[in-house]
Amino acid sequence: MQIQSDILVIGSGAAGLSLALRLADTNSISLISKESLQEGSTLYAQGGIAAVLASDDSIESHIADTINAGAGLCDPEIVRLTVEHGAENIHWLLAQGVNFTTEKKQGKLHLTREGGHSHRRVIHATDATGQAIELNLSQRVREHPHIAIYENHIAVDLVTSRKLGLTPNHCVGAYVLDRDTNEVQVFRARHVVLATGGASKVYLYTSNPDTSTGDGIAMAWRAGCRVANLEFNQFHPTCLYHPKAKSFLITEAVRGEGGRLLLPDGSSFMARFDPRAELAPRDIVARAIDHEMKRLGAECVYLDISHKSAKFITRHFPNVYRRCLEFGFDMTKEPIPVVPAAHYTCGGIITDQRGHTDIPGLYAIGETAFTGLHGANRMASNSLLECLVFAQSASQAILEGADVGSAADIAIPEWDASKVTDSDEEVVVSHNWDELRRFMWDYVGIVRTNKRLQRATHRAQLLMDEIEQYYGDFTINSDLLELRNLALVADLIVRSAMARKESRGLHYTLDYPQPDTRHAPVNTILTPVNYRDEDQWVASGRP
Repeated sequence: MQIQSDILVIGSGAAGLSLALRLADTNSISLISKESLQEGSTLYAQGGIAAVLASDDSIESHIADTINAGAGLCDPEIVRLTVEHGAENIHWLLAQGVNFTTEKKQGKLHLTREGGHSHRRVIHATDATGQAIELNLSQRVREHPHIAIYENHIAVDLVTSRKLGLTPNHCVGAYVLDRDTNEVQVFRARHVVLATGGASKVYLYTSNPDTSTGDGIAMAWRAGCRVANLEFNQFHPTCLYHPKAKSFLITEAVRGEGGRLLLPDGSSFMARFDPRAELAPRDIVARAIDHEMKRLGAECVYLDISHKSAKFITRHFPNVYRRCLEFGFDMTKEPIPVVPAAHYTCGGIITDQRGHTDIPGLYAIGETAFTGLHGANRMASNSLLECLVFAQSASQAILEGADVGSAADIAIPEWDASKVTDSDEEVVVSHNWDELRRFMWDYVGIVRTNKRLQRATHRAQLLMDEIEQYYGDFTINSDLLELRNLALVADLIVRSAMARKESRGLHYTLDYPQPDTRHAPVNTILTPVNYRDEDQWVASGRP
C-alpha cells in the first residue's frame, strides 16, 4: 500500500503538530504518530516555555543566559533567532486557544523562573504546560480536513532517491509499520519532516515516555545525515524516587519558587557547588546530587518546599502535588525524595536555521535536531521554544518550495518481507533492551571515564551486530525497530563522548575533569562514512 501527500510529518509532539497546522491550509499532510496522537514527551513537559514577555526582561538577557548555560558551544546566531521569535510563538499558541496561567489580580500571564534564567520569563499552564499545548494542538490537527492522521504507526526507514540508485539525492518518503496490523506501508511525499523527539530511553532511568527511542536520529543517520553533540545528554536533577513512580518528573519550577535540595540528614548542599545554589543550570545540579549520593551511599536526596504555604504549593503545582500524594508524599508538609534521570538529548541531526538536513527534502525539528541552540547544556524551558520556532522556520522554507522533490515520479518498491520468518525468540529482544539501557546508565551516565566508555563501545557493537542479524532474519515489530534505533544511537553517543577530551556542560569525565582552554570549543560531528575513524569525529566550528 502506498500513501501520497505533499508533506510527511513523522512525530506528533509540539514540533510536529505546530508545523502541520502551519502548512495544512495549502498542503496535504500525512502525520505519523507512534502511539496515540497526543502521546510523547511534550505531553509530560511540566515547566513551561521561556520567552521575553516581561517589561523588566530583554532579548539580550535571554540570549546571555542561554549562551552561559551552553558552556561555550551555543551558536549565537541560532540563539538570537530563537529568542527573537519567542514572543510571537507564544501569541500563536494563545491564538490556537492554549490557556496559560495568569495572575489572579492583574489578569496578565504569570511568569515563573527556572535554573539558569536571570529573570522570570517562563510562561506556563500551572505545572502541566506540555499537556495544555499537546491536547490543544492535537485537537486542532484532528479537526483539520487536510491532515490525515496515522496513529499507532512507527517509521521503519527513510526512502531516498540515492537508495533507489537515482540522482540527485532527495528524500522521497518512508517505510512505515502499522502497529495494529504489523504491515509495512510506503508513504510518499515531496517533503519529509522528522519531529520524533530525543533518545533518553537509551538510559535505564529516564523522565521520558517509552516513545523516546531516538528513531529520527537513527533513520537520518542510516540515510546519510551527519549528527552532532550526542555526548550531551541532560539528566534532570529531580525525578520522584519511588519504585512505582516510573521516574515522575518534579518540575524545575519547584526550585524556581524556593524549593531547597537537602541531604538525608536535612542539611542543604547546593551552595557548596555553585553560588546560584538550587537555581544553577541542570548539569551542575545533577552532578552535585550524583556526587552527594555516591559520597554518602544514599539512594536519593530530598526536595523541600514545605516552608511555603499549602495554598501556594497546591495552586502553583497542583499536578505534582496530586501525583506525589498518590505515592504517599505530601509536599506541603515534608520533603520529597528525588534522583536525577535522563531527560533531554541536546545533540541530534545537523540542520540549518530552517530545519534543512544534509539530504534535500528532509527536515528535522525539535529535540531530534541539532540546531546549535543548546550547546553543551540546554537551559530550562528552551526546548518547547525551540520546537515552536523551528517548526515555524521549517514551515516557511517548505512553503517557499526551494527543495521540492519529485516523489510522484519515482517508483518506490513495496516492503519485501518474503525472506523473513516469524521469530520464536522474542526473549532476545527483551534481554537486549535491558542490557543496552543498563550499560548506558552504568558507563555513559552523569560521570564518565575512558575505561567505562571503552566498555560501552564494545558492548554496543556486539548488540548492534546481534540486532542487525535478528532484523534481517525475522518479521519486524515495534519493539525490534525501537531497539535497533536505540542501539545505533547508543553507539553514536558513546563515540561522541570518547571524542571529547575535556569536561564541558553535560559531558563530565574523570579523565579530563576541566574544559580544554587551549583551543576554541568545538562541536563533535559524526559522519556516516568512516565514522569510527577518530579523525572524523571532531570538526571545528559549526557544520
